[in-house]
Amino acid sequence: MQAVPGVLAVRGMLDAAILYAEETGMRVNVAIVDVAGNLAGFLRMPGSFLVSSDLAIDKAWAAASFGIPTRTLSATLEGEPRAVREGLLRRPRVTEVPGGLPIRVDGVLVGGIGVSGASHEQDERCANAGLAILQHKGPT
Repeated sequence: MQAVPGVLAVRGMLDAAILYAEETGMRVNVAIVDVAGNLAGFLRMPGSFLVSSDLAIDKAWAAASFGIPTRTLSATLEGEPRAVREGLLRRPRVTEVPGGLPIRVDGVLVGGIGVSGASHEQDERCANAGLAILQHKGPT
């Protein structure tokens, strides 16, 4: 059986990311997918960019697919042949735009969280705020 983020963990991560965004004046979209890429949770803040809805899901999906932050995807693929790099980066849902982070519970990849709507750095900080809830409450 594959590990998946529990419903309470998903809600906690979404709430923590949105709370961080509100406290810092950002308007973002937050998406969480399980390790199979299925959408487990999504929140859109009023006033956030429409295009950021799909991009948040893409970031979460890419982070879950590769098990690495989307920020590092391009560098990770640097050593691969050009056809592999370009082929992967042209796939739907694969993005190297920062703001997607893998979700791990006890070292096991269980999904990804993606945030979009602010700067890349702010998106990543929101995603990290969501992940931090797992350290405080455990993988409920």
